[in-house]
Amino acid sequence: MNTILKSFFVIACFFCASQMNAQDLVYKPKNPAFGGDTFNYNWLLSSAQAQDQTGENLSSLTAKKSTVDAFASNLNNLLLSQISRELISSQFGENGLQDGQYTLGNFQVDVATTLEGLTITIFDQVQGESTQIVIPFLVALR
Repeated sequence: MNTILKSFFVIACFFCASQMNAQDLVYKPKNPAFGGDTFNYNWLLSSAQAQDQTGENLSSLTAKKSTVDAFASNLNNLLLSQISRELISSQFGENGLQDGQYTLGNFQVDVATTLEGLTITIFDQVQGESTQIVIPFLVALR
């Protein structure tokens, strides 16, 4: 009886297995750049823009300055470049840069001799930002 059950089980498994069909797995990309459906483009773009953490959008990046704004920006950069050249030449020139506080447009420049070396602190009075440059004594004495 036991062998009859075993043979019946084997025959039942054979018939069940013949009735089962395998399924092909097919990869279909979502991104249209990799062959996906082109209708997914708007959904992917809006999803990426919603996750954008930079706070900059395309219109602000491509916005052009007016001619007057561009001229003012260029003039400001030229003046700052000239002032920085004069500060450096006076530091490494014969007279050297004197300790003190200088106001250059919207910038306040503090020059002090400290234990670390020559310390130049630049404070932007409009933005409220500051930066500090330390020139060690070995470099300042050259």
